[in-house]
Amino acid sequence: MVLATHAGPALAVTTVATLLAVAAGVPVGRVVLLCAAVLAGQASIGWSNDWLDADRDRTVARTDKPVVQGAVTPSLLRSAALVSVLLAVVLSLLLGLVPGVLLLVLVASGWAYNAGLKRTAMSIVPYVTGFGALPAGVVAAAPGTPLAPWWLVTAGGALGAAAHLANVAPDLEDDLATGVRGLPHRLGAVPSAVLGAALLFGASLVLALGPEGAPTGLGIAVVVVAVPAVVLAALAGSARFRRLAFPAVMLLTVLDVVLLLAGGTTLT
Repeated sequence: MVLATHAGPALAVTTVATLLAVAAGVPVGRVVLLCAAVLAGQASIGWSNDWLDADRDRTVARTDKPVVQGAVTPSLLRSAALVSVLLAVVLSLLLGLVPGVLLLVLVASGWAYNAGLKRTAMSIVPYVTGFGALPAGVVAAAPGTPLAPWWLVTAGGALGAAAHLANVAPDLEDDLATGVRGLPHRLGAVPSAVLGAALLFGASLVLALGPEGAPTGLGIAVVVVAVPAVVLAALAGSARFRRLAFPAVMLLTVLDVVLLLAGGTTLT
């Protein structure tokens, strides 16, 4: 069941949201509540993905999937997904209407992607909207319900788009064999990799240059640490490197937030 949540991405997203909450000055009790809300939402997205894709994953022999291994059943994943999404709704709204709704945009985006948008040219949209709304919801959870700065929301959307392109890269052939033709499939492996790398580097530039004042040493470090991830994202057009691109995007996102937190960047 843990593996079926897509544990790596779920943990990365929850960690990023929690660190952003600390940086935004969200009180400790609300940080814990926000962490639980985001984790429940991410679990629901992962479980719904493996539930809805069970037949397709069996068709292409995705032996890395617990449902294909026979470790869990689609009905169990369905029940877990529905319970966890209800929990995510309750926990998110306990933070208040504005932060709750913004956090739930990410959950709704993930479910919309799993339910069918992944098969269309609009497949990138849930990632842009979801990961753009996430930092806005986190910042809104701070006292006074402040607005997130434009550069944080912009970088979140760009990182989400890059994550989509990198995440799909290893499964392009399997997806096409089962009728999935999202934006990366329509663009092709190499153009998708180039676009993902450009979005990744652009997001890092926005995080470094967006805050008021001259770029700090840590702001410049954000751009520097982005370089290896950008290179891996660009190489995702090659089958040899495709599975490295998505972990690189996730790791870079966490590192960027850590650097913002260490540099004392104001998020409210």
